[in-house]
Amino acid sequence: MYKIKNKSQMKAFYEKAGIPVAHYYLVKDFKGAKRFISKVGYPIIAKPDNGVGASHTYKISNDDELKQFFDTQENYDQFIMEEFIDGEVNSFDAIINSKGEPLFAIGNVSPISIMDIVNEQDNSVFYIVKELAADTKAAGLATLKSFGVRSRFIHFEFFRLLSDHDGLGKKGDVIALEVNMRPSGGISPDMMNYSQSTNVYKIWADMIAFDRTDVKIGETNYCGFVGRRDGKPFAMTPDDIQAKYHSHIREAGRVADALSDAMGNEMYLVTFPTEEELWAFYKDVLTEKASDSTK
Repeated sequence: MYKIKNKSQMKAFYEKAGIPVAHYYLVKDFKGAKRFISKVGYPIIAKPDNGVGASHTYKISNDDELKQFFDTQENYDQFIMEEFIDGEVNSFDAIINSKGEPLFAIGNVSPISIMDIVNEQDNSVFYIVKELAADTKAAGLATLKSFGVRSRFIHFEFFRLLSDHDGLGKKGDVIALEVNMRPSGGISPDMMNYSQSTNVYKIWADMIAFDRTDVKIGETNYCGFVGRRDGKPFAMTPDDIQAKYHSHIREAGRVADALSDAMGNEMYLVTFPTEEELWAFYKDVLTEKASDSTK
């Protein structure tokens, strides 16, 4: 279990697959953290070595914030620190048979990190791609082989670098983040169905029962999620959004309280044939009213 539960243990299996990983330090004390930071520089990310999602994940940018971390975290020796990666999360999501072969594969893109959404109470945006990028697919398949995955629904996360990073790669390259031996969380499986016109629940059940499936992929689209945060002065009302985008909206409503920290409060699932149309939708629904001082 260690190789799939502990972030520090995952790294060796990513490296075995030939995928670069961020430098890290398993926290022992303040002096050790300072030595690590002297090599990689600020900012650094601190998170539980054995943890799920963005809970208790911190971006530390200076010595004062580092000291605060040690002063306030009683179990700091259960954390891992990593160099900060300027990257966008791209995932490889797949249902794997007993031979380690994907019966279904797609992925998502998260332009805003869950850590920032939680810590800054920001809006939430991510989307299922229309077609899996070739380099993400190659990294996902190599990771499958390295971890020896069998008979599972998996969610592997990678960073796509937004700028060159010494020792890791060039802008646009894919590097390791973490593996999850489960489906992507929240409403993601439904979004895969909308994106690929399929039924991942049936594919998973077929894998368990028969180790194969005859479920097909239909028309493909980008399927976007947006979670608007309560209390923000959005320019478009829910009625405005429904009037303009009703033919693209697949679901709309309130996010469950248990998920709202990471996903916002008022959500919309939409499908579009192009990424440009999806981003135009995001811009529309997340634009806020101009304040009196800026009118």
